[in-house]
Amino acid sequence: MSASVRCVEYTVRQVAWLLGVPRSEVSSGAIRRGRLRVVWRRGRLAVPASVVTRLLGGGR
Repeated sequence: MSASVRCVEYTVRQVAWLLGVPRSEVSSGAIRRGRLRVVWRRGRLAVPASVVTRLLGGGR
């Protein structure tokens, strides 16, 4: 039996890689300007998967 692991949130570094932009552009640009919704998880910023899906054109 194979288990599928689904990511519910991404790190800032992962989001930058997925979008093909520098990490600083995500953290300094989008997050600090309030254009990217983030949550705190274990003392770190995390971007919900639903937000990433929308950014990649997979959501409404």
